[in-house]
Amino acid sequence: MSPPTASYRLQLQPSFTLADAAAAVPYLAGLGVSHLHLSPLLEAAPGSTHGYDTVDHTRISEQLGGERALRALAATARQHGLKLIADIVPNHMAVPVPESLNSPLWHVLRHGPRSPYARWFDIDWAAHNGRILLPVLGDRLGAVLDQLKVDGDTLRYYDHVFPLRPGTEHLPLTELLNRQHYRLAWWKLADSQLNYRRFFTINTLIALRVEDPEVFQATHAVLLRLHSEGVIDGFRVDHPDGLADPRGYLARLAEGSNGAYTVVEKILSGLEHLPPDWACAGTTGYDALRHIDGVLTDRAGVARLAERYAQYTDVHTNAAEAARLGRAEMTVAHGELAAEINRLVRLAERIGTEEPELADHTPLAVRTALCDLFTHYTVYRPYPFPAERTITVPETTKQFVELLTQGHLGSSPAKDEFRTRFAQTASAVAAKGVEDTAFYRYHPLLSLNEVGGDPAHPGLDPADFHCWAKWMEQHWPHTMTVLSTHDTKRSADARCRLAVLSELPDRWAAECAAWSELAGGLPDRNAEWLLWQTLVAAWPIEPDRLVGVLLKSLREAKQATNWRSPEGDYEAAVTGYARAVLASPELVSRIGEFVALLEPYAQSNSLSAALLHLTMPGVPDLYQGSELPLHTLVDPDNRAPVVFDRPESELSEFDRRKLALTRMALHLPRPLGPYRPVEADPHLVVYQRGSNLTIVAPRLPYTLAQRATPVTLDLPGQWRDLLTDRQFTGEVTAAALLIQE
Repeated sequence: MSPPTASYRLQLQPSFTLADAAAAVPYLAGLGVSHLHLSPLLEAAPGSTHGYDTVDHTRISEQLGGERALRALAATARQHGLKLIADIVPNHMAVPVPESLNSPLWHVLRHGPRSPYARWFDIDWAAHNGRILLPVLGDRLGAVLDQLKVDGDTLRYYDHVFPLRPGTEHLPLTELLNRQHYRLAWWKLADSQLNYRRFFTINTLIALRVEDPEVFQATHAVLLRLHSEGVIDGFRVDHPDGLADPRGYLARLAEGSNGAYTVVEKILSGLEHLPPDWACAGTTGYDALRHIDGVLTDRAGVARLAERYAQYTDVHTNAAEAARLGRAEMTVAHGELAAEINRLVRLAERIGTEEPELADHTPLAVRTALCDLFTHYTVYRPYPFPAERTITVPETTKQFVELLTQGHLGSSPAKDEFRTRFAQTASAVAAKGVEDTAFYRYHPLLSLNEVGGDPAHPGLDPADFHCWAKWMEQHWPHTMTVLSTHDTKRSADARCRLAVLSELPDRWAAECAAWSELAGGLPDRNAEWLLWQTLVAAWPIEPDRLVGVLLKSLREAKQATNWRSPEGDYEAAVTGYARAVLASPELVSRIGEFVALLEPYAQSNSLSAALLHLTMPGVPDLYQGSELPLHTLVDPDNRAPVVFDRPESELSEFDRRKLALTRMALHLPRPLGPYRPVEADPHLVVYQRGSNLTIVAPRLPYTLAQRATPVTLDLPGQWRDLLTDRQFTGEVTAAALLIQE
C-alpha cells in the first residue's frame, strides 16, 4: 500500500475524543498531511489520558466515542483526502482498578492456570506456589487484614475487587487467602518478587503473549477488521522490544493486514540498525530526532559546558559512566528489575537440572554474570536466532550465561525462554537504567538527554548527517521521522532553545551563578542546574507545571528522593525554591531577559529542525500542536489537548513563520526526489531533493552571527525562495537567504 507523505499525531483522551479529532480534520488537511496518526483506540482504563492501558480488545473505546465515532472520523478524513494510522499496543494490558474491568485477567485470577486465558499473560506459575503475586497492598499483609472484606464471591480492598476461587467463599479469611490463585502482597515487594512480566517497572501493566497465534488473533481482531473495511490504513506498533518475537509478530501483522503501512517504536542506540528482515516500513523516528538534534548542537561547546557543569554542581562523572551505573542499579538484588533477573536465574537453574553438564552454577554467580552483562550492554535489545550447540561445557558462569543469551548452547524450551527473556529484560534495563535514571542524573545539556539520545557522543557534523540521510533513503525510505512525541522529555522547540547554550557555555554558567545568588542558592547544585535549564526550555512557565516536572525528574534520578520512598523535606525544599524563583520579580525579569537573548537563535534552530524534518528522507510525523512553537516538557506536561486553527490575530510573528514553513514544506510535490548533499559552509546544512529543490538550513546560529565574513552559497542558475518568493541568481550570502519578511 502507498505510504503516507506526512502524518499528524493526535493524543486521544476523554477531553479530546474522536469527535474532537473529526472537527480538526479541515484544519489538518489544510496543513498538508496525508494521514492522522491516532493514539491507542481500544478501551482503556477509565479516565486514561494516553490509552496504553488497554482493558478490552473487543471494542473501540467508549470514552473516546466508540466505533461509530471512529467511523465518522474516518469518513470525514476521507472527504478531505486523509487516512488513519492507528497505534497498536501488543505488549501489555492494564491491571485496572477494579480488576474486573480486564475480563481475561479476572478469569485467570478466579480459575488460575486452568483458565483458557492463562495463555494470554506472561506469568511464571512456578513461583509463589503457582500463584500470581498482586502487589497492591499499602502495607504488609498482616497489617491490613482487617481492611480485606469478603463480599459474596469477591474480595475487596478499598477500590480493588478480586474474584474468589470457586468454593472458597465461606472459608476463614486466612485460609481463604491461601487458597486463591493469586497472592495479595505489599506493593514494595513487586520489584523483587513479581512473577508476571510487566511493561518496564509498571506493575499495573501486565505483559501479553502475542507470540501465541490465538492471543494475537483475539487482541488484534477489531483493528484488523477495521483495516479490512477501510477505516484504518496503517499501524504504529508500540514497544516491539517487549515482545518475545518481534520479527514473527510483524510478519503475522503484515499477513493479517495485507501489508499495511507499519512502523515500530524501536529505539536504536549508537550504531544499531533496524533488523532488515522486519516486515515494516521503519521506526517511529527517534533515530531521525537524534540526528537532527545532533547537527544543530555544538560538539565542542558541549565539552566546555560539561566542564562548567562539573565546576558548578561538583558532579564529576560522564554520560557513559552514568549510563553504566544506572544500568547496574536496575539489576542488583534490590533494584527495580530484580524480579526479572530472578526469573532468569530460575531458568538457568532449570537448564542445569535438565542437562547435568550445564549444572553447578550457583544462583549468585548467575545473577552476578547477568548484572555484569546488562551493565555493559551497548544496544537496547539483541535479536539472536537459535544456533547449533557449539560448546559442550562452559568453563565459567559468565561464559555459560553469555552463550545462553546467544543461543550457542543449543535449543530447548528452557533455553529458548532464557534467550527471549534476556532480550526482553535488556530493553527494560536500557529504558529504566539509562533514559529514566542516568538522563536525570547527569545533564550538562538537557536537550541531549532525549529518548534514543546518546549524550556521550553529542553533536554531529553536516557530513555525518548527510551520510545517515543517504543510508536511510537507500534502506528505509518510508520510515517515520519525528521531532516531538508523547514520550519525548522535551519538545523540539524546547530542545532547540537549549541547544543554543552549547554555543555560549561560559555565558550560561555565569548566568546560572547570578541566578543562584539572587535566589539564595540551593544545597543540591545539580538540582539547581536542572531547574535553570528547565526554566529556559519552557519559559514562560507556570509554577505548578515547573514543580511537577522537577519532582518527576528528581524521583527518576533516585538519589536524594525516589518514587518508592519520597523524601518529603528534600522535595519541599526544592519545590519551594522553584516557586520562590518564579515569585521574584527581579529573577523573573533577569531570566526573561536571558531567554530573550537566546530567542532569535532558538527560533533559527526551530525553523532549521522543522525544515530538515519535513524534507529529509522518510515520512514526517508532526506531534499535535508542533506546527506552532511548542515548549512542553516530560509527560504528562506534553499530552494536554491543543487548540486547532487559532485565529491569525492570536499568532505571534514567529508563530506565523513556523506555520508558514510547515505548510510550505508539506505542500511540496511528493515524493521529493533523490537526496543529494551539497557542499557548504559548516554553518549550513544544504542538500537537494530531486533536480530543482534545494534545502538550506542554518546551524549554530549564535556562532554564525559572530562571523566577521559572510557565509556564501553557490547556487548556479536562477532560484526562487519558496518562503519569501524572492529570486536569486548564482552565489548568494546565507544572510540574504535566511532573512524572512
